[in-house]
Amino acid sequence: MTRMDDEEIIPILYVTDAAAAVGWYGRLGFAEQWVHRFEPGFPAFVEVARGRVKLFMSEHEGDARPDTLIYLRVREVDSVAREFGVDAQELPWAREVELRDPDGNRVRVATPTS
Repeated sequence: MTRMDDEEIIPILYVTDAAAAVGWYGRLGFAEQWVHRFEPGFPAFVEVARGRVKLFMSEHEGDARPDTLIYLRVREVDSVAREFGVDAQELPWAREVELRDPDGNRVRVATPTS
């Protein structure tokens, strides 16, 4: 059987300003890993990571749809809620907050209740 423990899925989010998006996701604990541009002044394609969790952000139109929703499970959602000045919601499956990045992408951040 083929080993798949090194495989991963990385969501791609459309952003209009990669530097601003990297700063915003930095508040969630993500750090920029690398930036690619085909030439100076061209749209950026960026990877950010929070531990083993990775996101790609693209300024290229057509790479991803605006208003994307991603779900991020964390150990402690209350610190995220404080950072963004929102209240965590108690749901049957998790304590959760929903945020919007500068480009309108939705990010649900949650700590499972079980």
